[in-house]
Amino acid sequence: MSEIDVGLVGYGTAGACFHAPLIAATAGLRLAAVVTRDPARAAEVAGRHGAVAVPDVELLWDRCDLVVVASPNRTHVPVAAEALTRGKPVVVDKPLAGSAAEARALAALASERGLMLTVFHNRRWDGDYLTVRELVDDGALGEVLRFESRFERWRPVPKGGWREAGGPEEIGGLLYDLGSHLVDQAIQLFGPVREVYAETDARREGVASDDDTFVALTHAGGVRSHLWAGAMAARLGPRFRVLGSAAGYLKYGLDVQEERLRAGLSPATPGFGEEGEDRWGTLGTDERAIAVPTLPGRYLDFYRGVVACLREGAPPPVDPAGVIDALAVLDAARLSATQRIVAHLG
Repeated sequence: MSEIDVGLVGYGTAGACFHAPLIAATAGLRLAAVVTRDPARAAEVAGRHGAVAVPDVELLWDRCDLVVVASPNRTHVPVAAEALTRGKPVVVDKPLAGSAAEARALAALASERGLMLTVFHNRRWDGDYLTVRELVDDGALGEVLRFESRFERWRPVPKGGWREAGGPEEIGGLLYDLGSHLVDQAIQLFGPVREVYAETDARREGVASDDDTFVALTHAGGVRSHLWAGAMAARLGPRFRVLGSAAGYLKYGLDVQEERLRAGLSPATPGFGEEGEDRWGTLGTDERAIAVPTLPGRYLDFYRGVVACLREGAPPPVDPAGVIDALAVLDAARLSATQRIVAHLG
């Protein structure tokens, strides 16, 4: 079969470091065109990927079969809606939208048009998350009581840009950025959420959106998830601490795939998602714990799933319904943090 021509909207960090390399490494896909107005980025698009750079999204539609939206968050819904209206299946980087209501409307449009809509929740293919899921599914922890998950950094000096300097209209800040991944992983592991409590703060000078965020979830099954996202963590906590009735799992450090993508390593490289023994987590108690090999991360599985969906009619790699559930939790977290209440769902 001929390759699926992909049009990528945006060539910032998400487009350049994640989407473009993954598309290039996925059999059945060809990066055909990229929307960017930056001359240096346009040159990289041509030199590294052999794709055409266009300055405006209106010049993209006739050049592609599939649209990938990796532009600033506030543009996700309007660009995706335009693509669907023009008959193009769509991949949208997270967050899909600024609210669950907007996401539902976009999913309804895709359903009405009979087109694929999926969301780049690549963290479902983090090696450490896959390891936690296996431990939970195999009963190695016993009954899970508490799930702790963190994306923390030490960045006391803001980097600037819309993610930090923009207000709510930009859908910036960590709650809807890294928080999208944290909440999504928690729901995938432990199911629907019934109560949400959140604290959000902007700690650094010149930052308009939250950069220090905590969210507590009570799942319908009784598990409690405590989730942190922060740029002011001078001492980093564990990436995962999962406590069960029989054992606990403790894991430090981030999945290796992002750092390797940022370093320019192709995701098709053998061993790309594998982690060294020095970074493995441990399972057990303080008295006795064993090292647990981290399962290989598999970001390529997302775009392989996109190809299977478009070519074979398989389900999309990330169902928008689950993403809408996570956005409803983020909406509740925003309400909780603003009004200093526990928000209830369903």
